[in-house]
Amino acid sequence: MEKKLELSIVMPCLNEAETLAICITKATRFLETNNVEGEIIIADNGSTDGSQDIAKNLNAKVIPVKEKGYGSALRGGIEATSGTYIIMADADDSYNFEALSPFLKELRAGNDLVMGNRFKGGVAKGAMPFLHKYLGNPVLSFLGRLFYKIDIGDFHCGLRGFSREAYYKMDLKTTGMEFASEMIVKSKLNGLTITEVPTTLKPDGRTRDPHLNTWRDGWRHLRFLLLYSPQWLFLIPGVFLILLGFITSIIIISQPVVINSIQLDIHTLLYTSSLVLIGFQFIVFYALTKIYAVENNLLPKSNRYNKLFKFLNLETGLIVGILFLILGIILSYFGLNIWKHSNFGELNPSETLRIVIPAVFTLLLGMQIIFFSLFFSILGLKNKT
Repeated sequence: MEKKLELSIVMPCLNEAETLAICITKATRFLETNNVEGEIIIADNGSTDGSQDIAKNLNAKVIPVKEKGYGSALRGGIEATSGTYIIMADADDSYNFEALSPFLKELRAGNDLVMGNRFKGGVAKGAMPFLHKYLGNPVLSFLGRLFYKIDIGDFHCGLRGFSREAYYKMDLKTTGMEFASEMIVKSKLNGLTITEVPTTLKPDGRTRDPHLNTWRDGWRHLRFLLLYSPQWLFLIPGVFLILLGFITSIIIISQPVVINSIQLDIHTLLYTSSLVLIGFQFIVFYALTKIYAVENNLLPKSNRYNKLFKFLNLETGLIVGILFLILGIILSYFGLNIWKHSNFGELNPSETLRIVIPAVFTLLLGMQIIFFSLFFSILGLKNKT
């Protein structure tokens, strides 16, 4: 009877002939030294330097992955594994494949995702570019902790382990370098347990330039963190704009505001009232983004999401929207009366626009609320079936 494999070690590969052999050798030595039943998977993304033959000669399993990208290669390799647990790392000899025991220990203890932390374990001189070490990794890791409440110090460590069961719960979709961020975020959103262990990073053994592009891939990570957190991208900015616009508009409507000889009057009122409309659009986009992400299985469905359709329904939206329209019509009537009293002639803009601008604003906001409610209710039909 064939023994069940406990551990699969996966390495993405694209022309890694210079360092692949040493990585496989170290991984094999770890399995043998620690009596771990395992396998080594090389997820080849189209190498043309003979990496495949090197891997086969060292008894590693080569999985060809046609779709280009770091995430694509890893997904192809991971889905070909047989182990209960999976540890992944780059094949550039920057990570020590003989020091995987802390990862396996935490996985055996029941943790779903075990992250390496290079800043706790040690980053050798020249192993990490200055921008990555002092800007990219710290900033993106901070945003990840802030947006998703994940207590991890190194979001982008390429050495990490996870259980097979956890991997399929993550339901990962991305194809590029943002795959690393998606794995952590999806683990958190799906309620998986995450821990981290110190690991080391040394300069890779390649003479060619790395595949990683500092600005392009950094932006992909940031974009992913923002898009998967519509609360920070849309909701919080939207609420801030509405409060700022509403408060300043109320102040200016009552009378002009003078600050250090600068007078804020009706022209400023146009901008402050626009802030409220822009803020409302942000909130609309938050709701629509959340619905799209959940209904397309990009984000898990939560109780809060289900309650969303109970409170934000067509009837409520229509009532609120119509109330704003009525208010706009009433204000327009007062504005028309002012014009009538001047025999429909010349008006004092500072006086008239204090009524006309709020009138136009409430009419626009009322119509936006009604249209949004209609569209939102259409999206909610799927929830009610």
